[in-house]
Amino acid sequence: MSDSGGGGLPAQERGELEALRERVHALESAGPPRAARHHPFRSLGSVLLILLAALLSLLSVVAVWANSIVQDTDRYVATVGPLASDPDVQKAVTHRVTTAVLAQIDVDALVKELTDAAGQQGVPPRLTELLGNLKGPIDNGLKQLVNSTVERVVTSSAFETVWVNGNRRAHAALDKALTGRSDGAVEVKDNQVVIDLGPIVADVKNQLVDAGFSAASKIPAVHTTFVVFASKDIGKVRSYVRVLEILGGWLPLIALLIAAAGVYVASNRRHAVIGTALAVFVAMLVLGIGLTVARDVYLDHLPPGTSQAAAGSVYDALVKFLRAGVRALAAVALFTAAGAFLCGPSRIAVFTRTGCRRGIGGLREVAASAGLRLGPVGRFVHRFKRWIGAAILLIAAVVLFTWSYPTTAVVVWTAVITLAGFAIREFLDAPEPGT
Repeated sequence: MSDSGGGGLPAQERGELEALRERVHALESAGPPRAARHHPFRSLGSVLLILLAALLSLLSVVAVWANSIVQDTDRYVATVGPLASDPDVQKAVTHRVTTAVLAQIDVDALVKELTDAAGQQGVPPRLTELLGNLKGPIDNGLKQLVNSTVERVVTSSAFETVWVNGNRRAHAALDKALTGRSDGAVEVKDNQVVIDLGPIVADVKNQLVDAGFSAASKIPAVHTTFVVFASKDIGKVRSYVRVLEILGGWLPLIALLIAAAGVYVASNRRHAVIGTALAVFVAMLVLGIGLTVARDVYLDHLPPGTSQAAAGSVYDALVKFLRAGVRALAAVALFTAAGAFLCGPSRIAVFTRTGCRRGIGGLREVAASAGLRLGPVGRFVHRFKRWIGAAILLIAAVVLFTWSYPTTAVVVWTAVITLAGFAIREFLDAPEPGT
């Protein structure tokens, strides 16, 4: 065995030798971090920076969501559009439109018109009197007729069109409600963002007339509304959202820089990376729980008469992408913590790396026995192995940081592709014998 690296050994033994050398190097390099005991202020500074970064990561997710909902009309419409087919929303809209239509129909006038017509036809007075007592049955039958007609309209594609167009117009009101801005043409009354259901009422009116209920033709234009967002505490919410909107896209970058500073000043940077990742994960866990609690608080503060089920569906739709962002960042944090741990000198980490290296090395030997010759490629990868690994991590970070709205699936696939990149790097790492 020579100092040249064991070039005369078989490939399997050479791989074991490299693994042992890495183990010794890791154990030797694990010694200096113990000196952190002599730098309490440095460790304290690192901890404070990491905690601040975790807090800012929580605010960053909310800020990105707020900007996407407030500034991007298409994003907002895509968020609330599916509510047109939500059963609770349809039920609430049906009740609202039915009430508005029935309020425009005078049942007493209908009964009087019926009795007058009967009297003109020479109907006996006793029968005319009985017709006058039909107000209750006529009222119930009319409610059933109108309600079934409204249900048919609300469950049709016509309602989806009205809902989407109405929400597109209401987005400006939501913007004003959450930020305080206004172009002069938008009003937020009673701290509510509403959608005009007038077109639905008109459609119901036409269908009632087509069904033979001529009295419906007398229904005037009705502009009843459906509340999308309402809160008596909207002033407080507006202040918070406005601050987050001002910070906007800068907040994630600030959080990332502070986290990097916390890792840089730490005595053991690998431990700091793990700590930062776990702190961000805990922050996302807290935010997820906070969204659930906020839902109950929001529903408890709704104005009287508002449908709790429909309001809950609207809330869930509005925070859908916020929850997705929370899960995505939590997944990034866990993958980062796991990666930093596996880079360490612990037995589990060394065993995992050695096992993967042996498996890939065995695959490379099989390919070599089948005639594969890596040649210059293998030498290049071996020479710049660390730089190639850094480039893989950098590309993964850029993908996640520049993706408009990354989901958990995006994070998982990025992690899988990153691991595949490292596996390919290891497979192509074939130095010349004796190097």
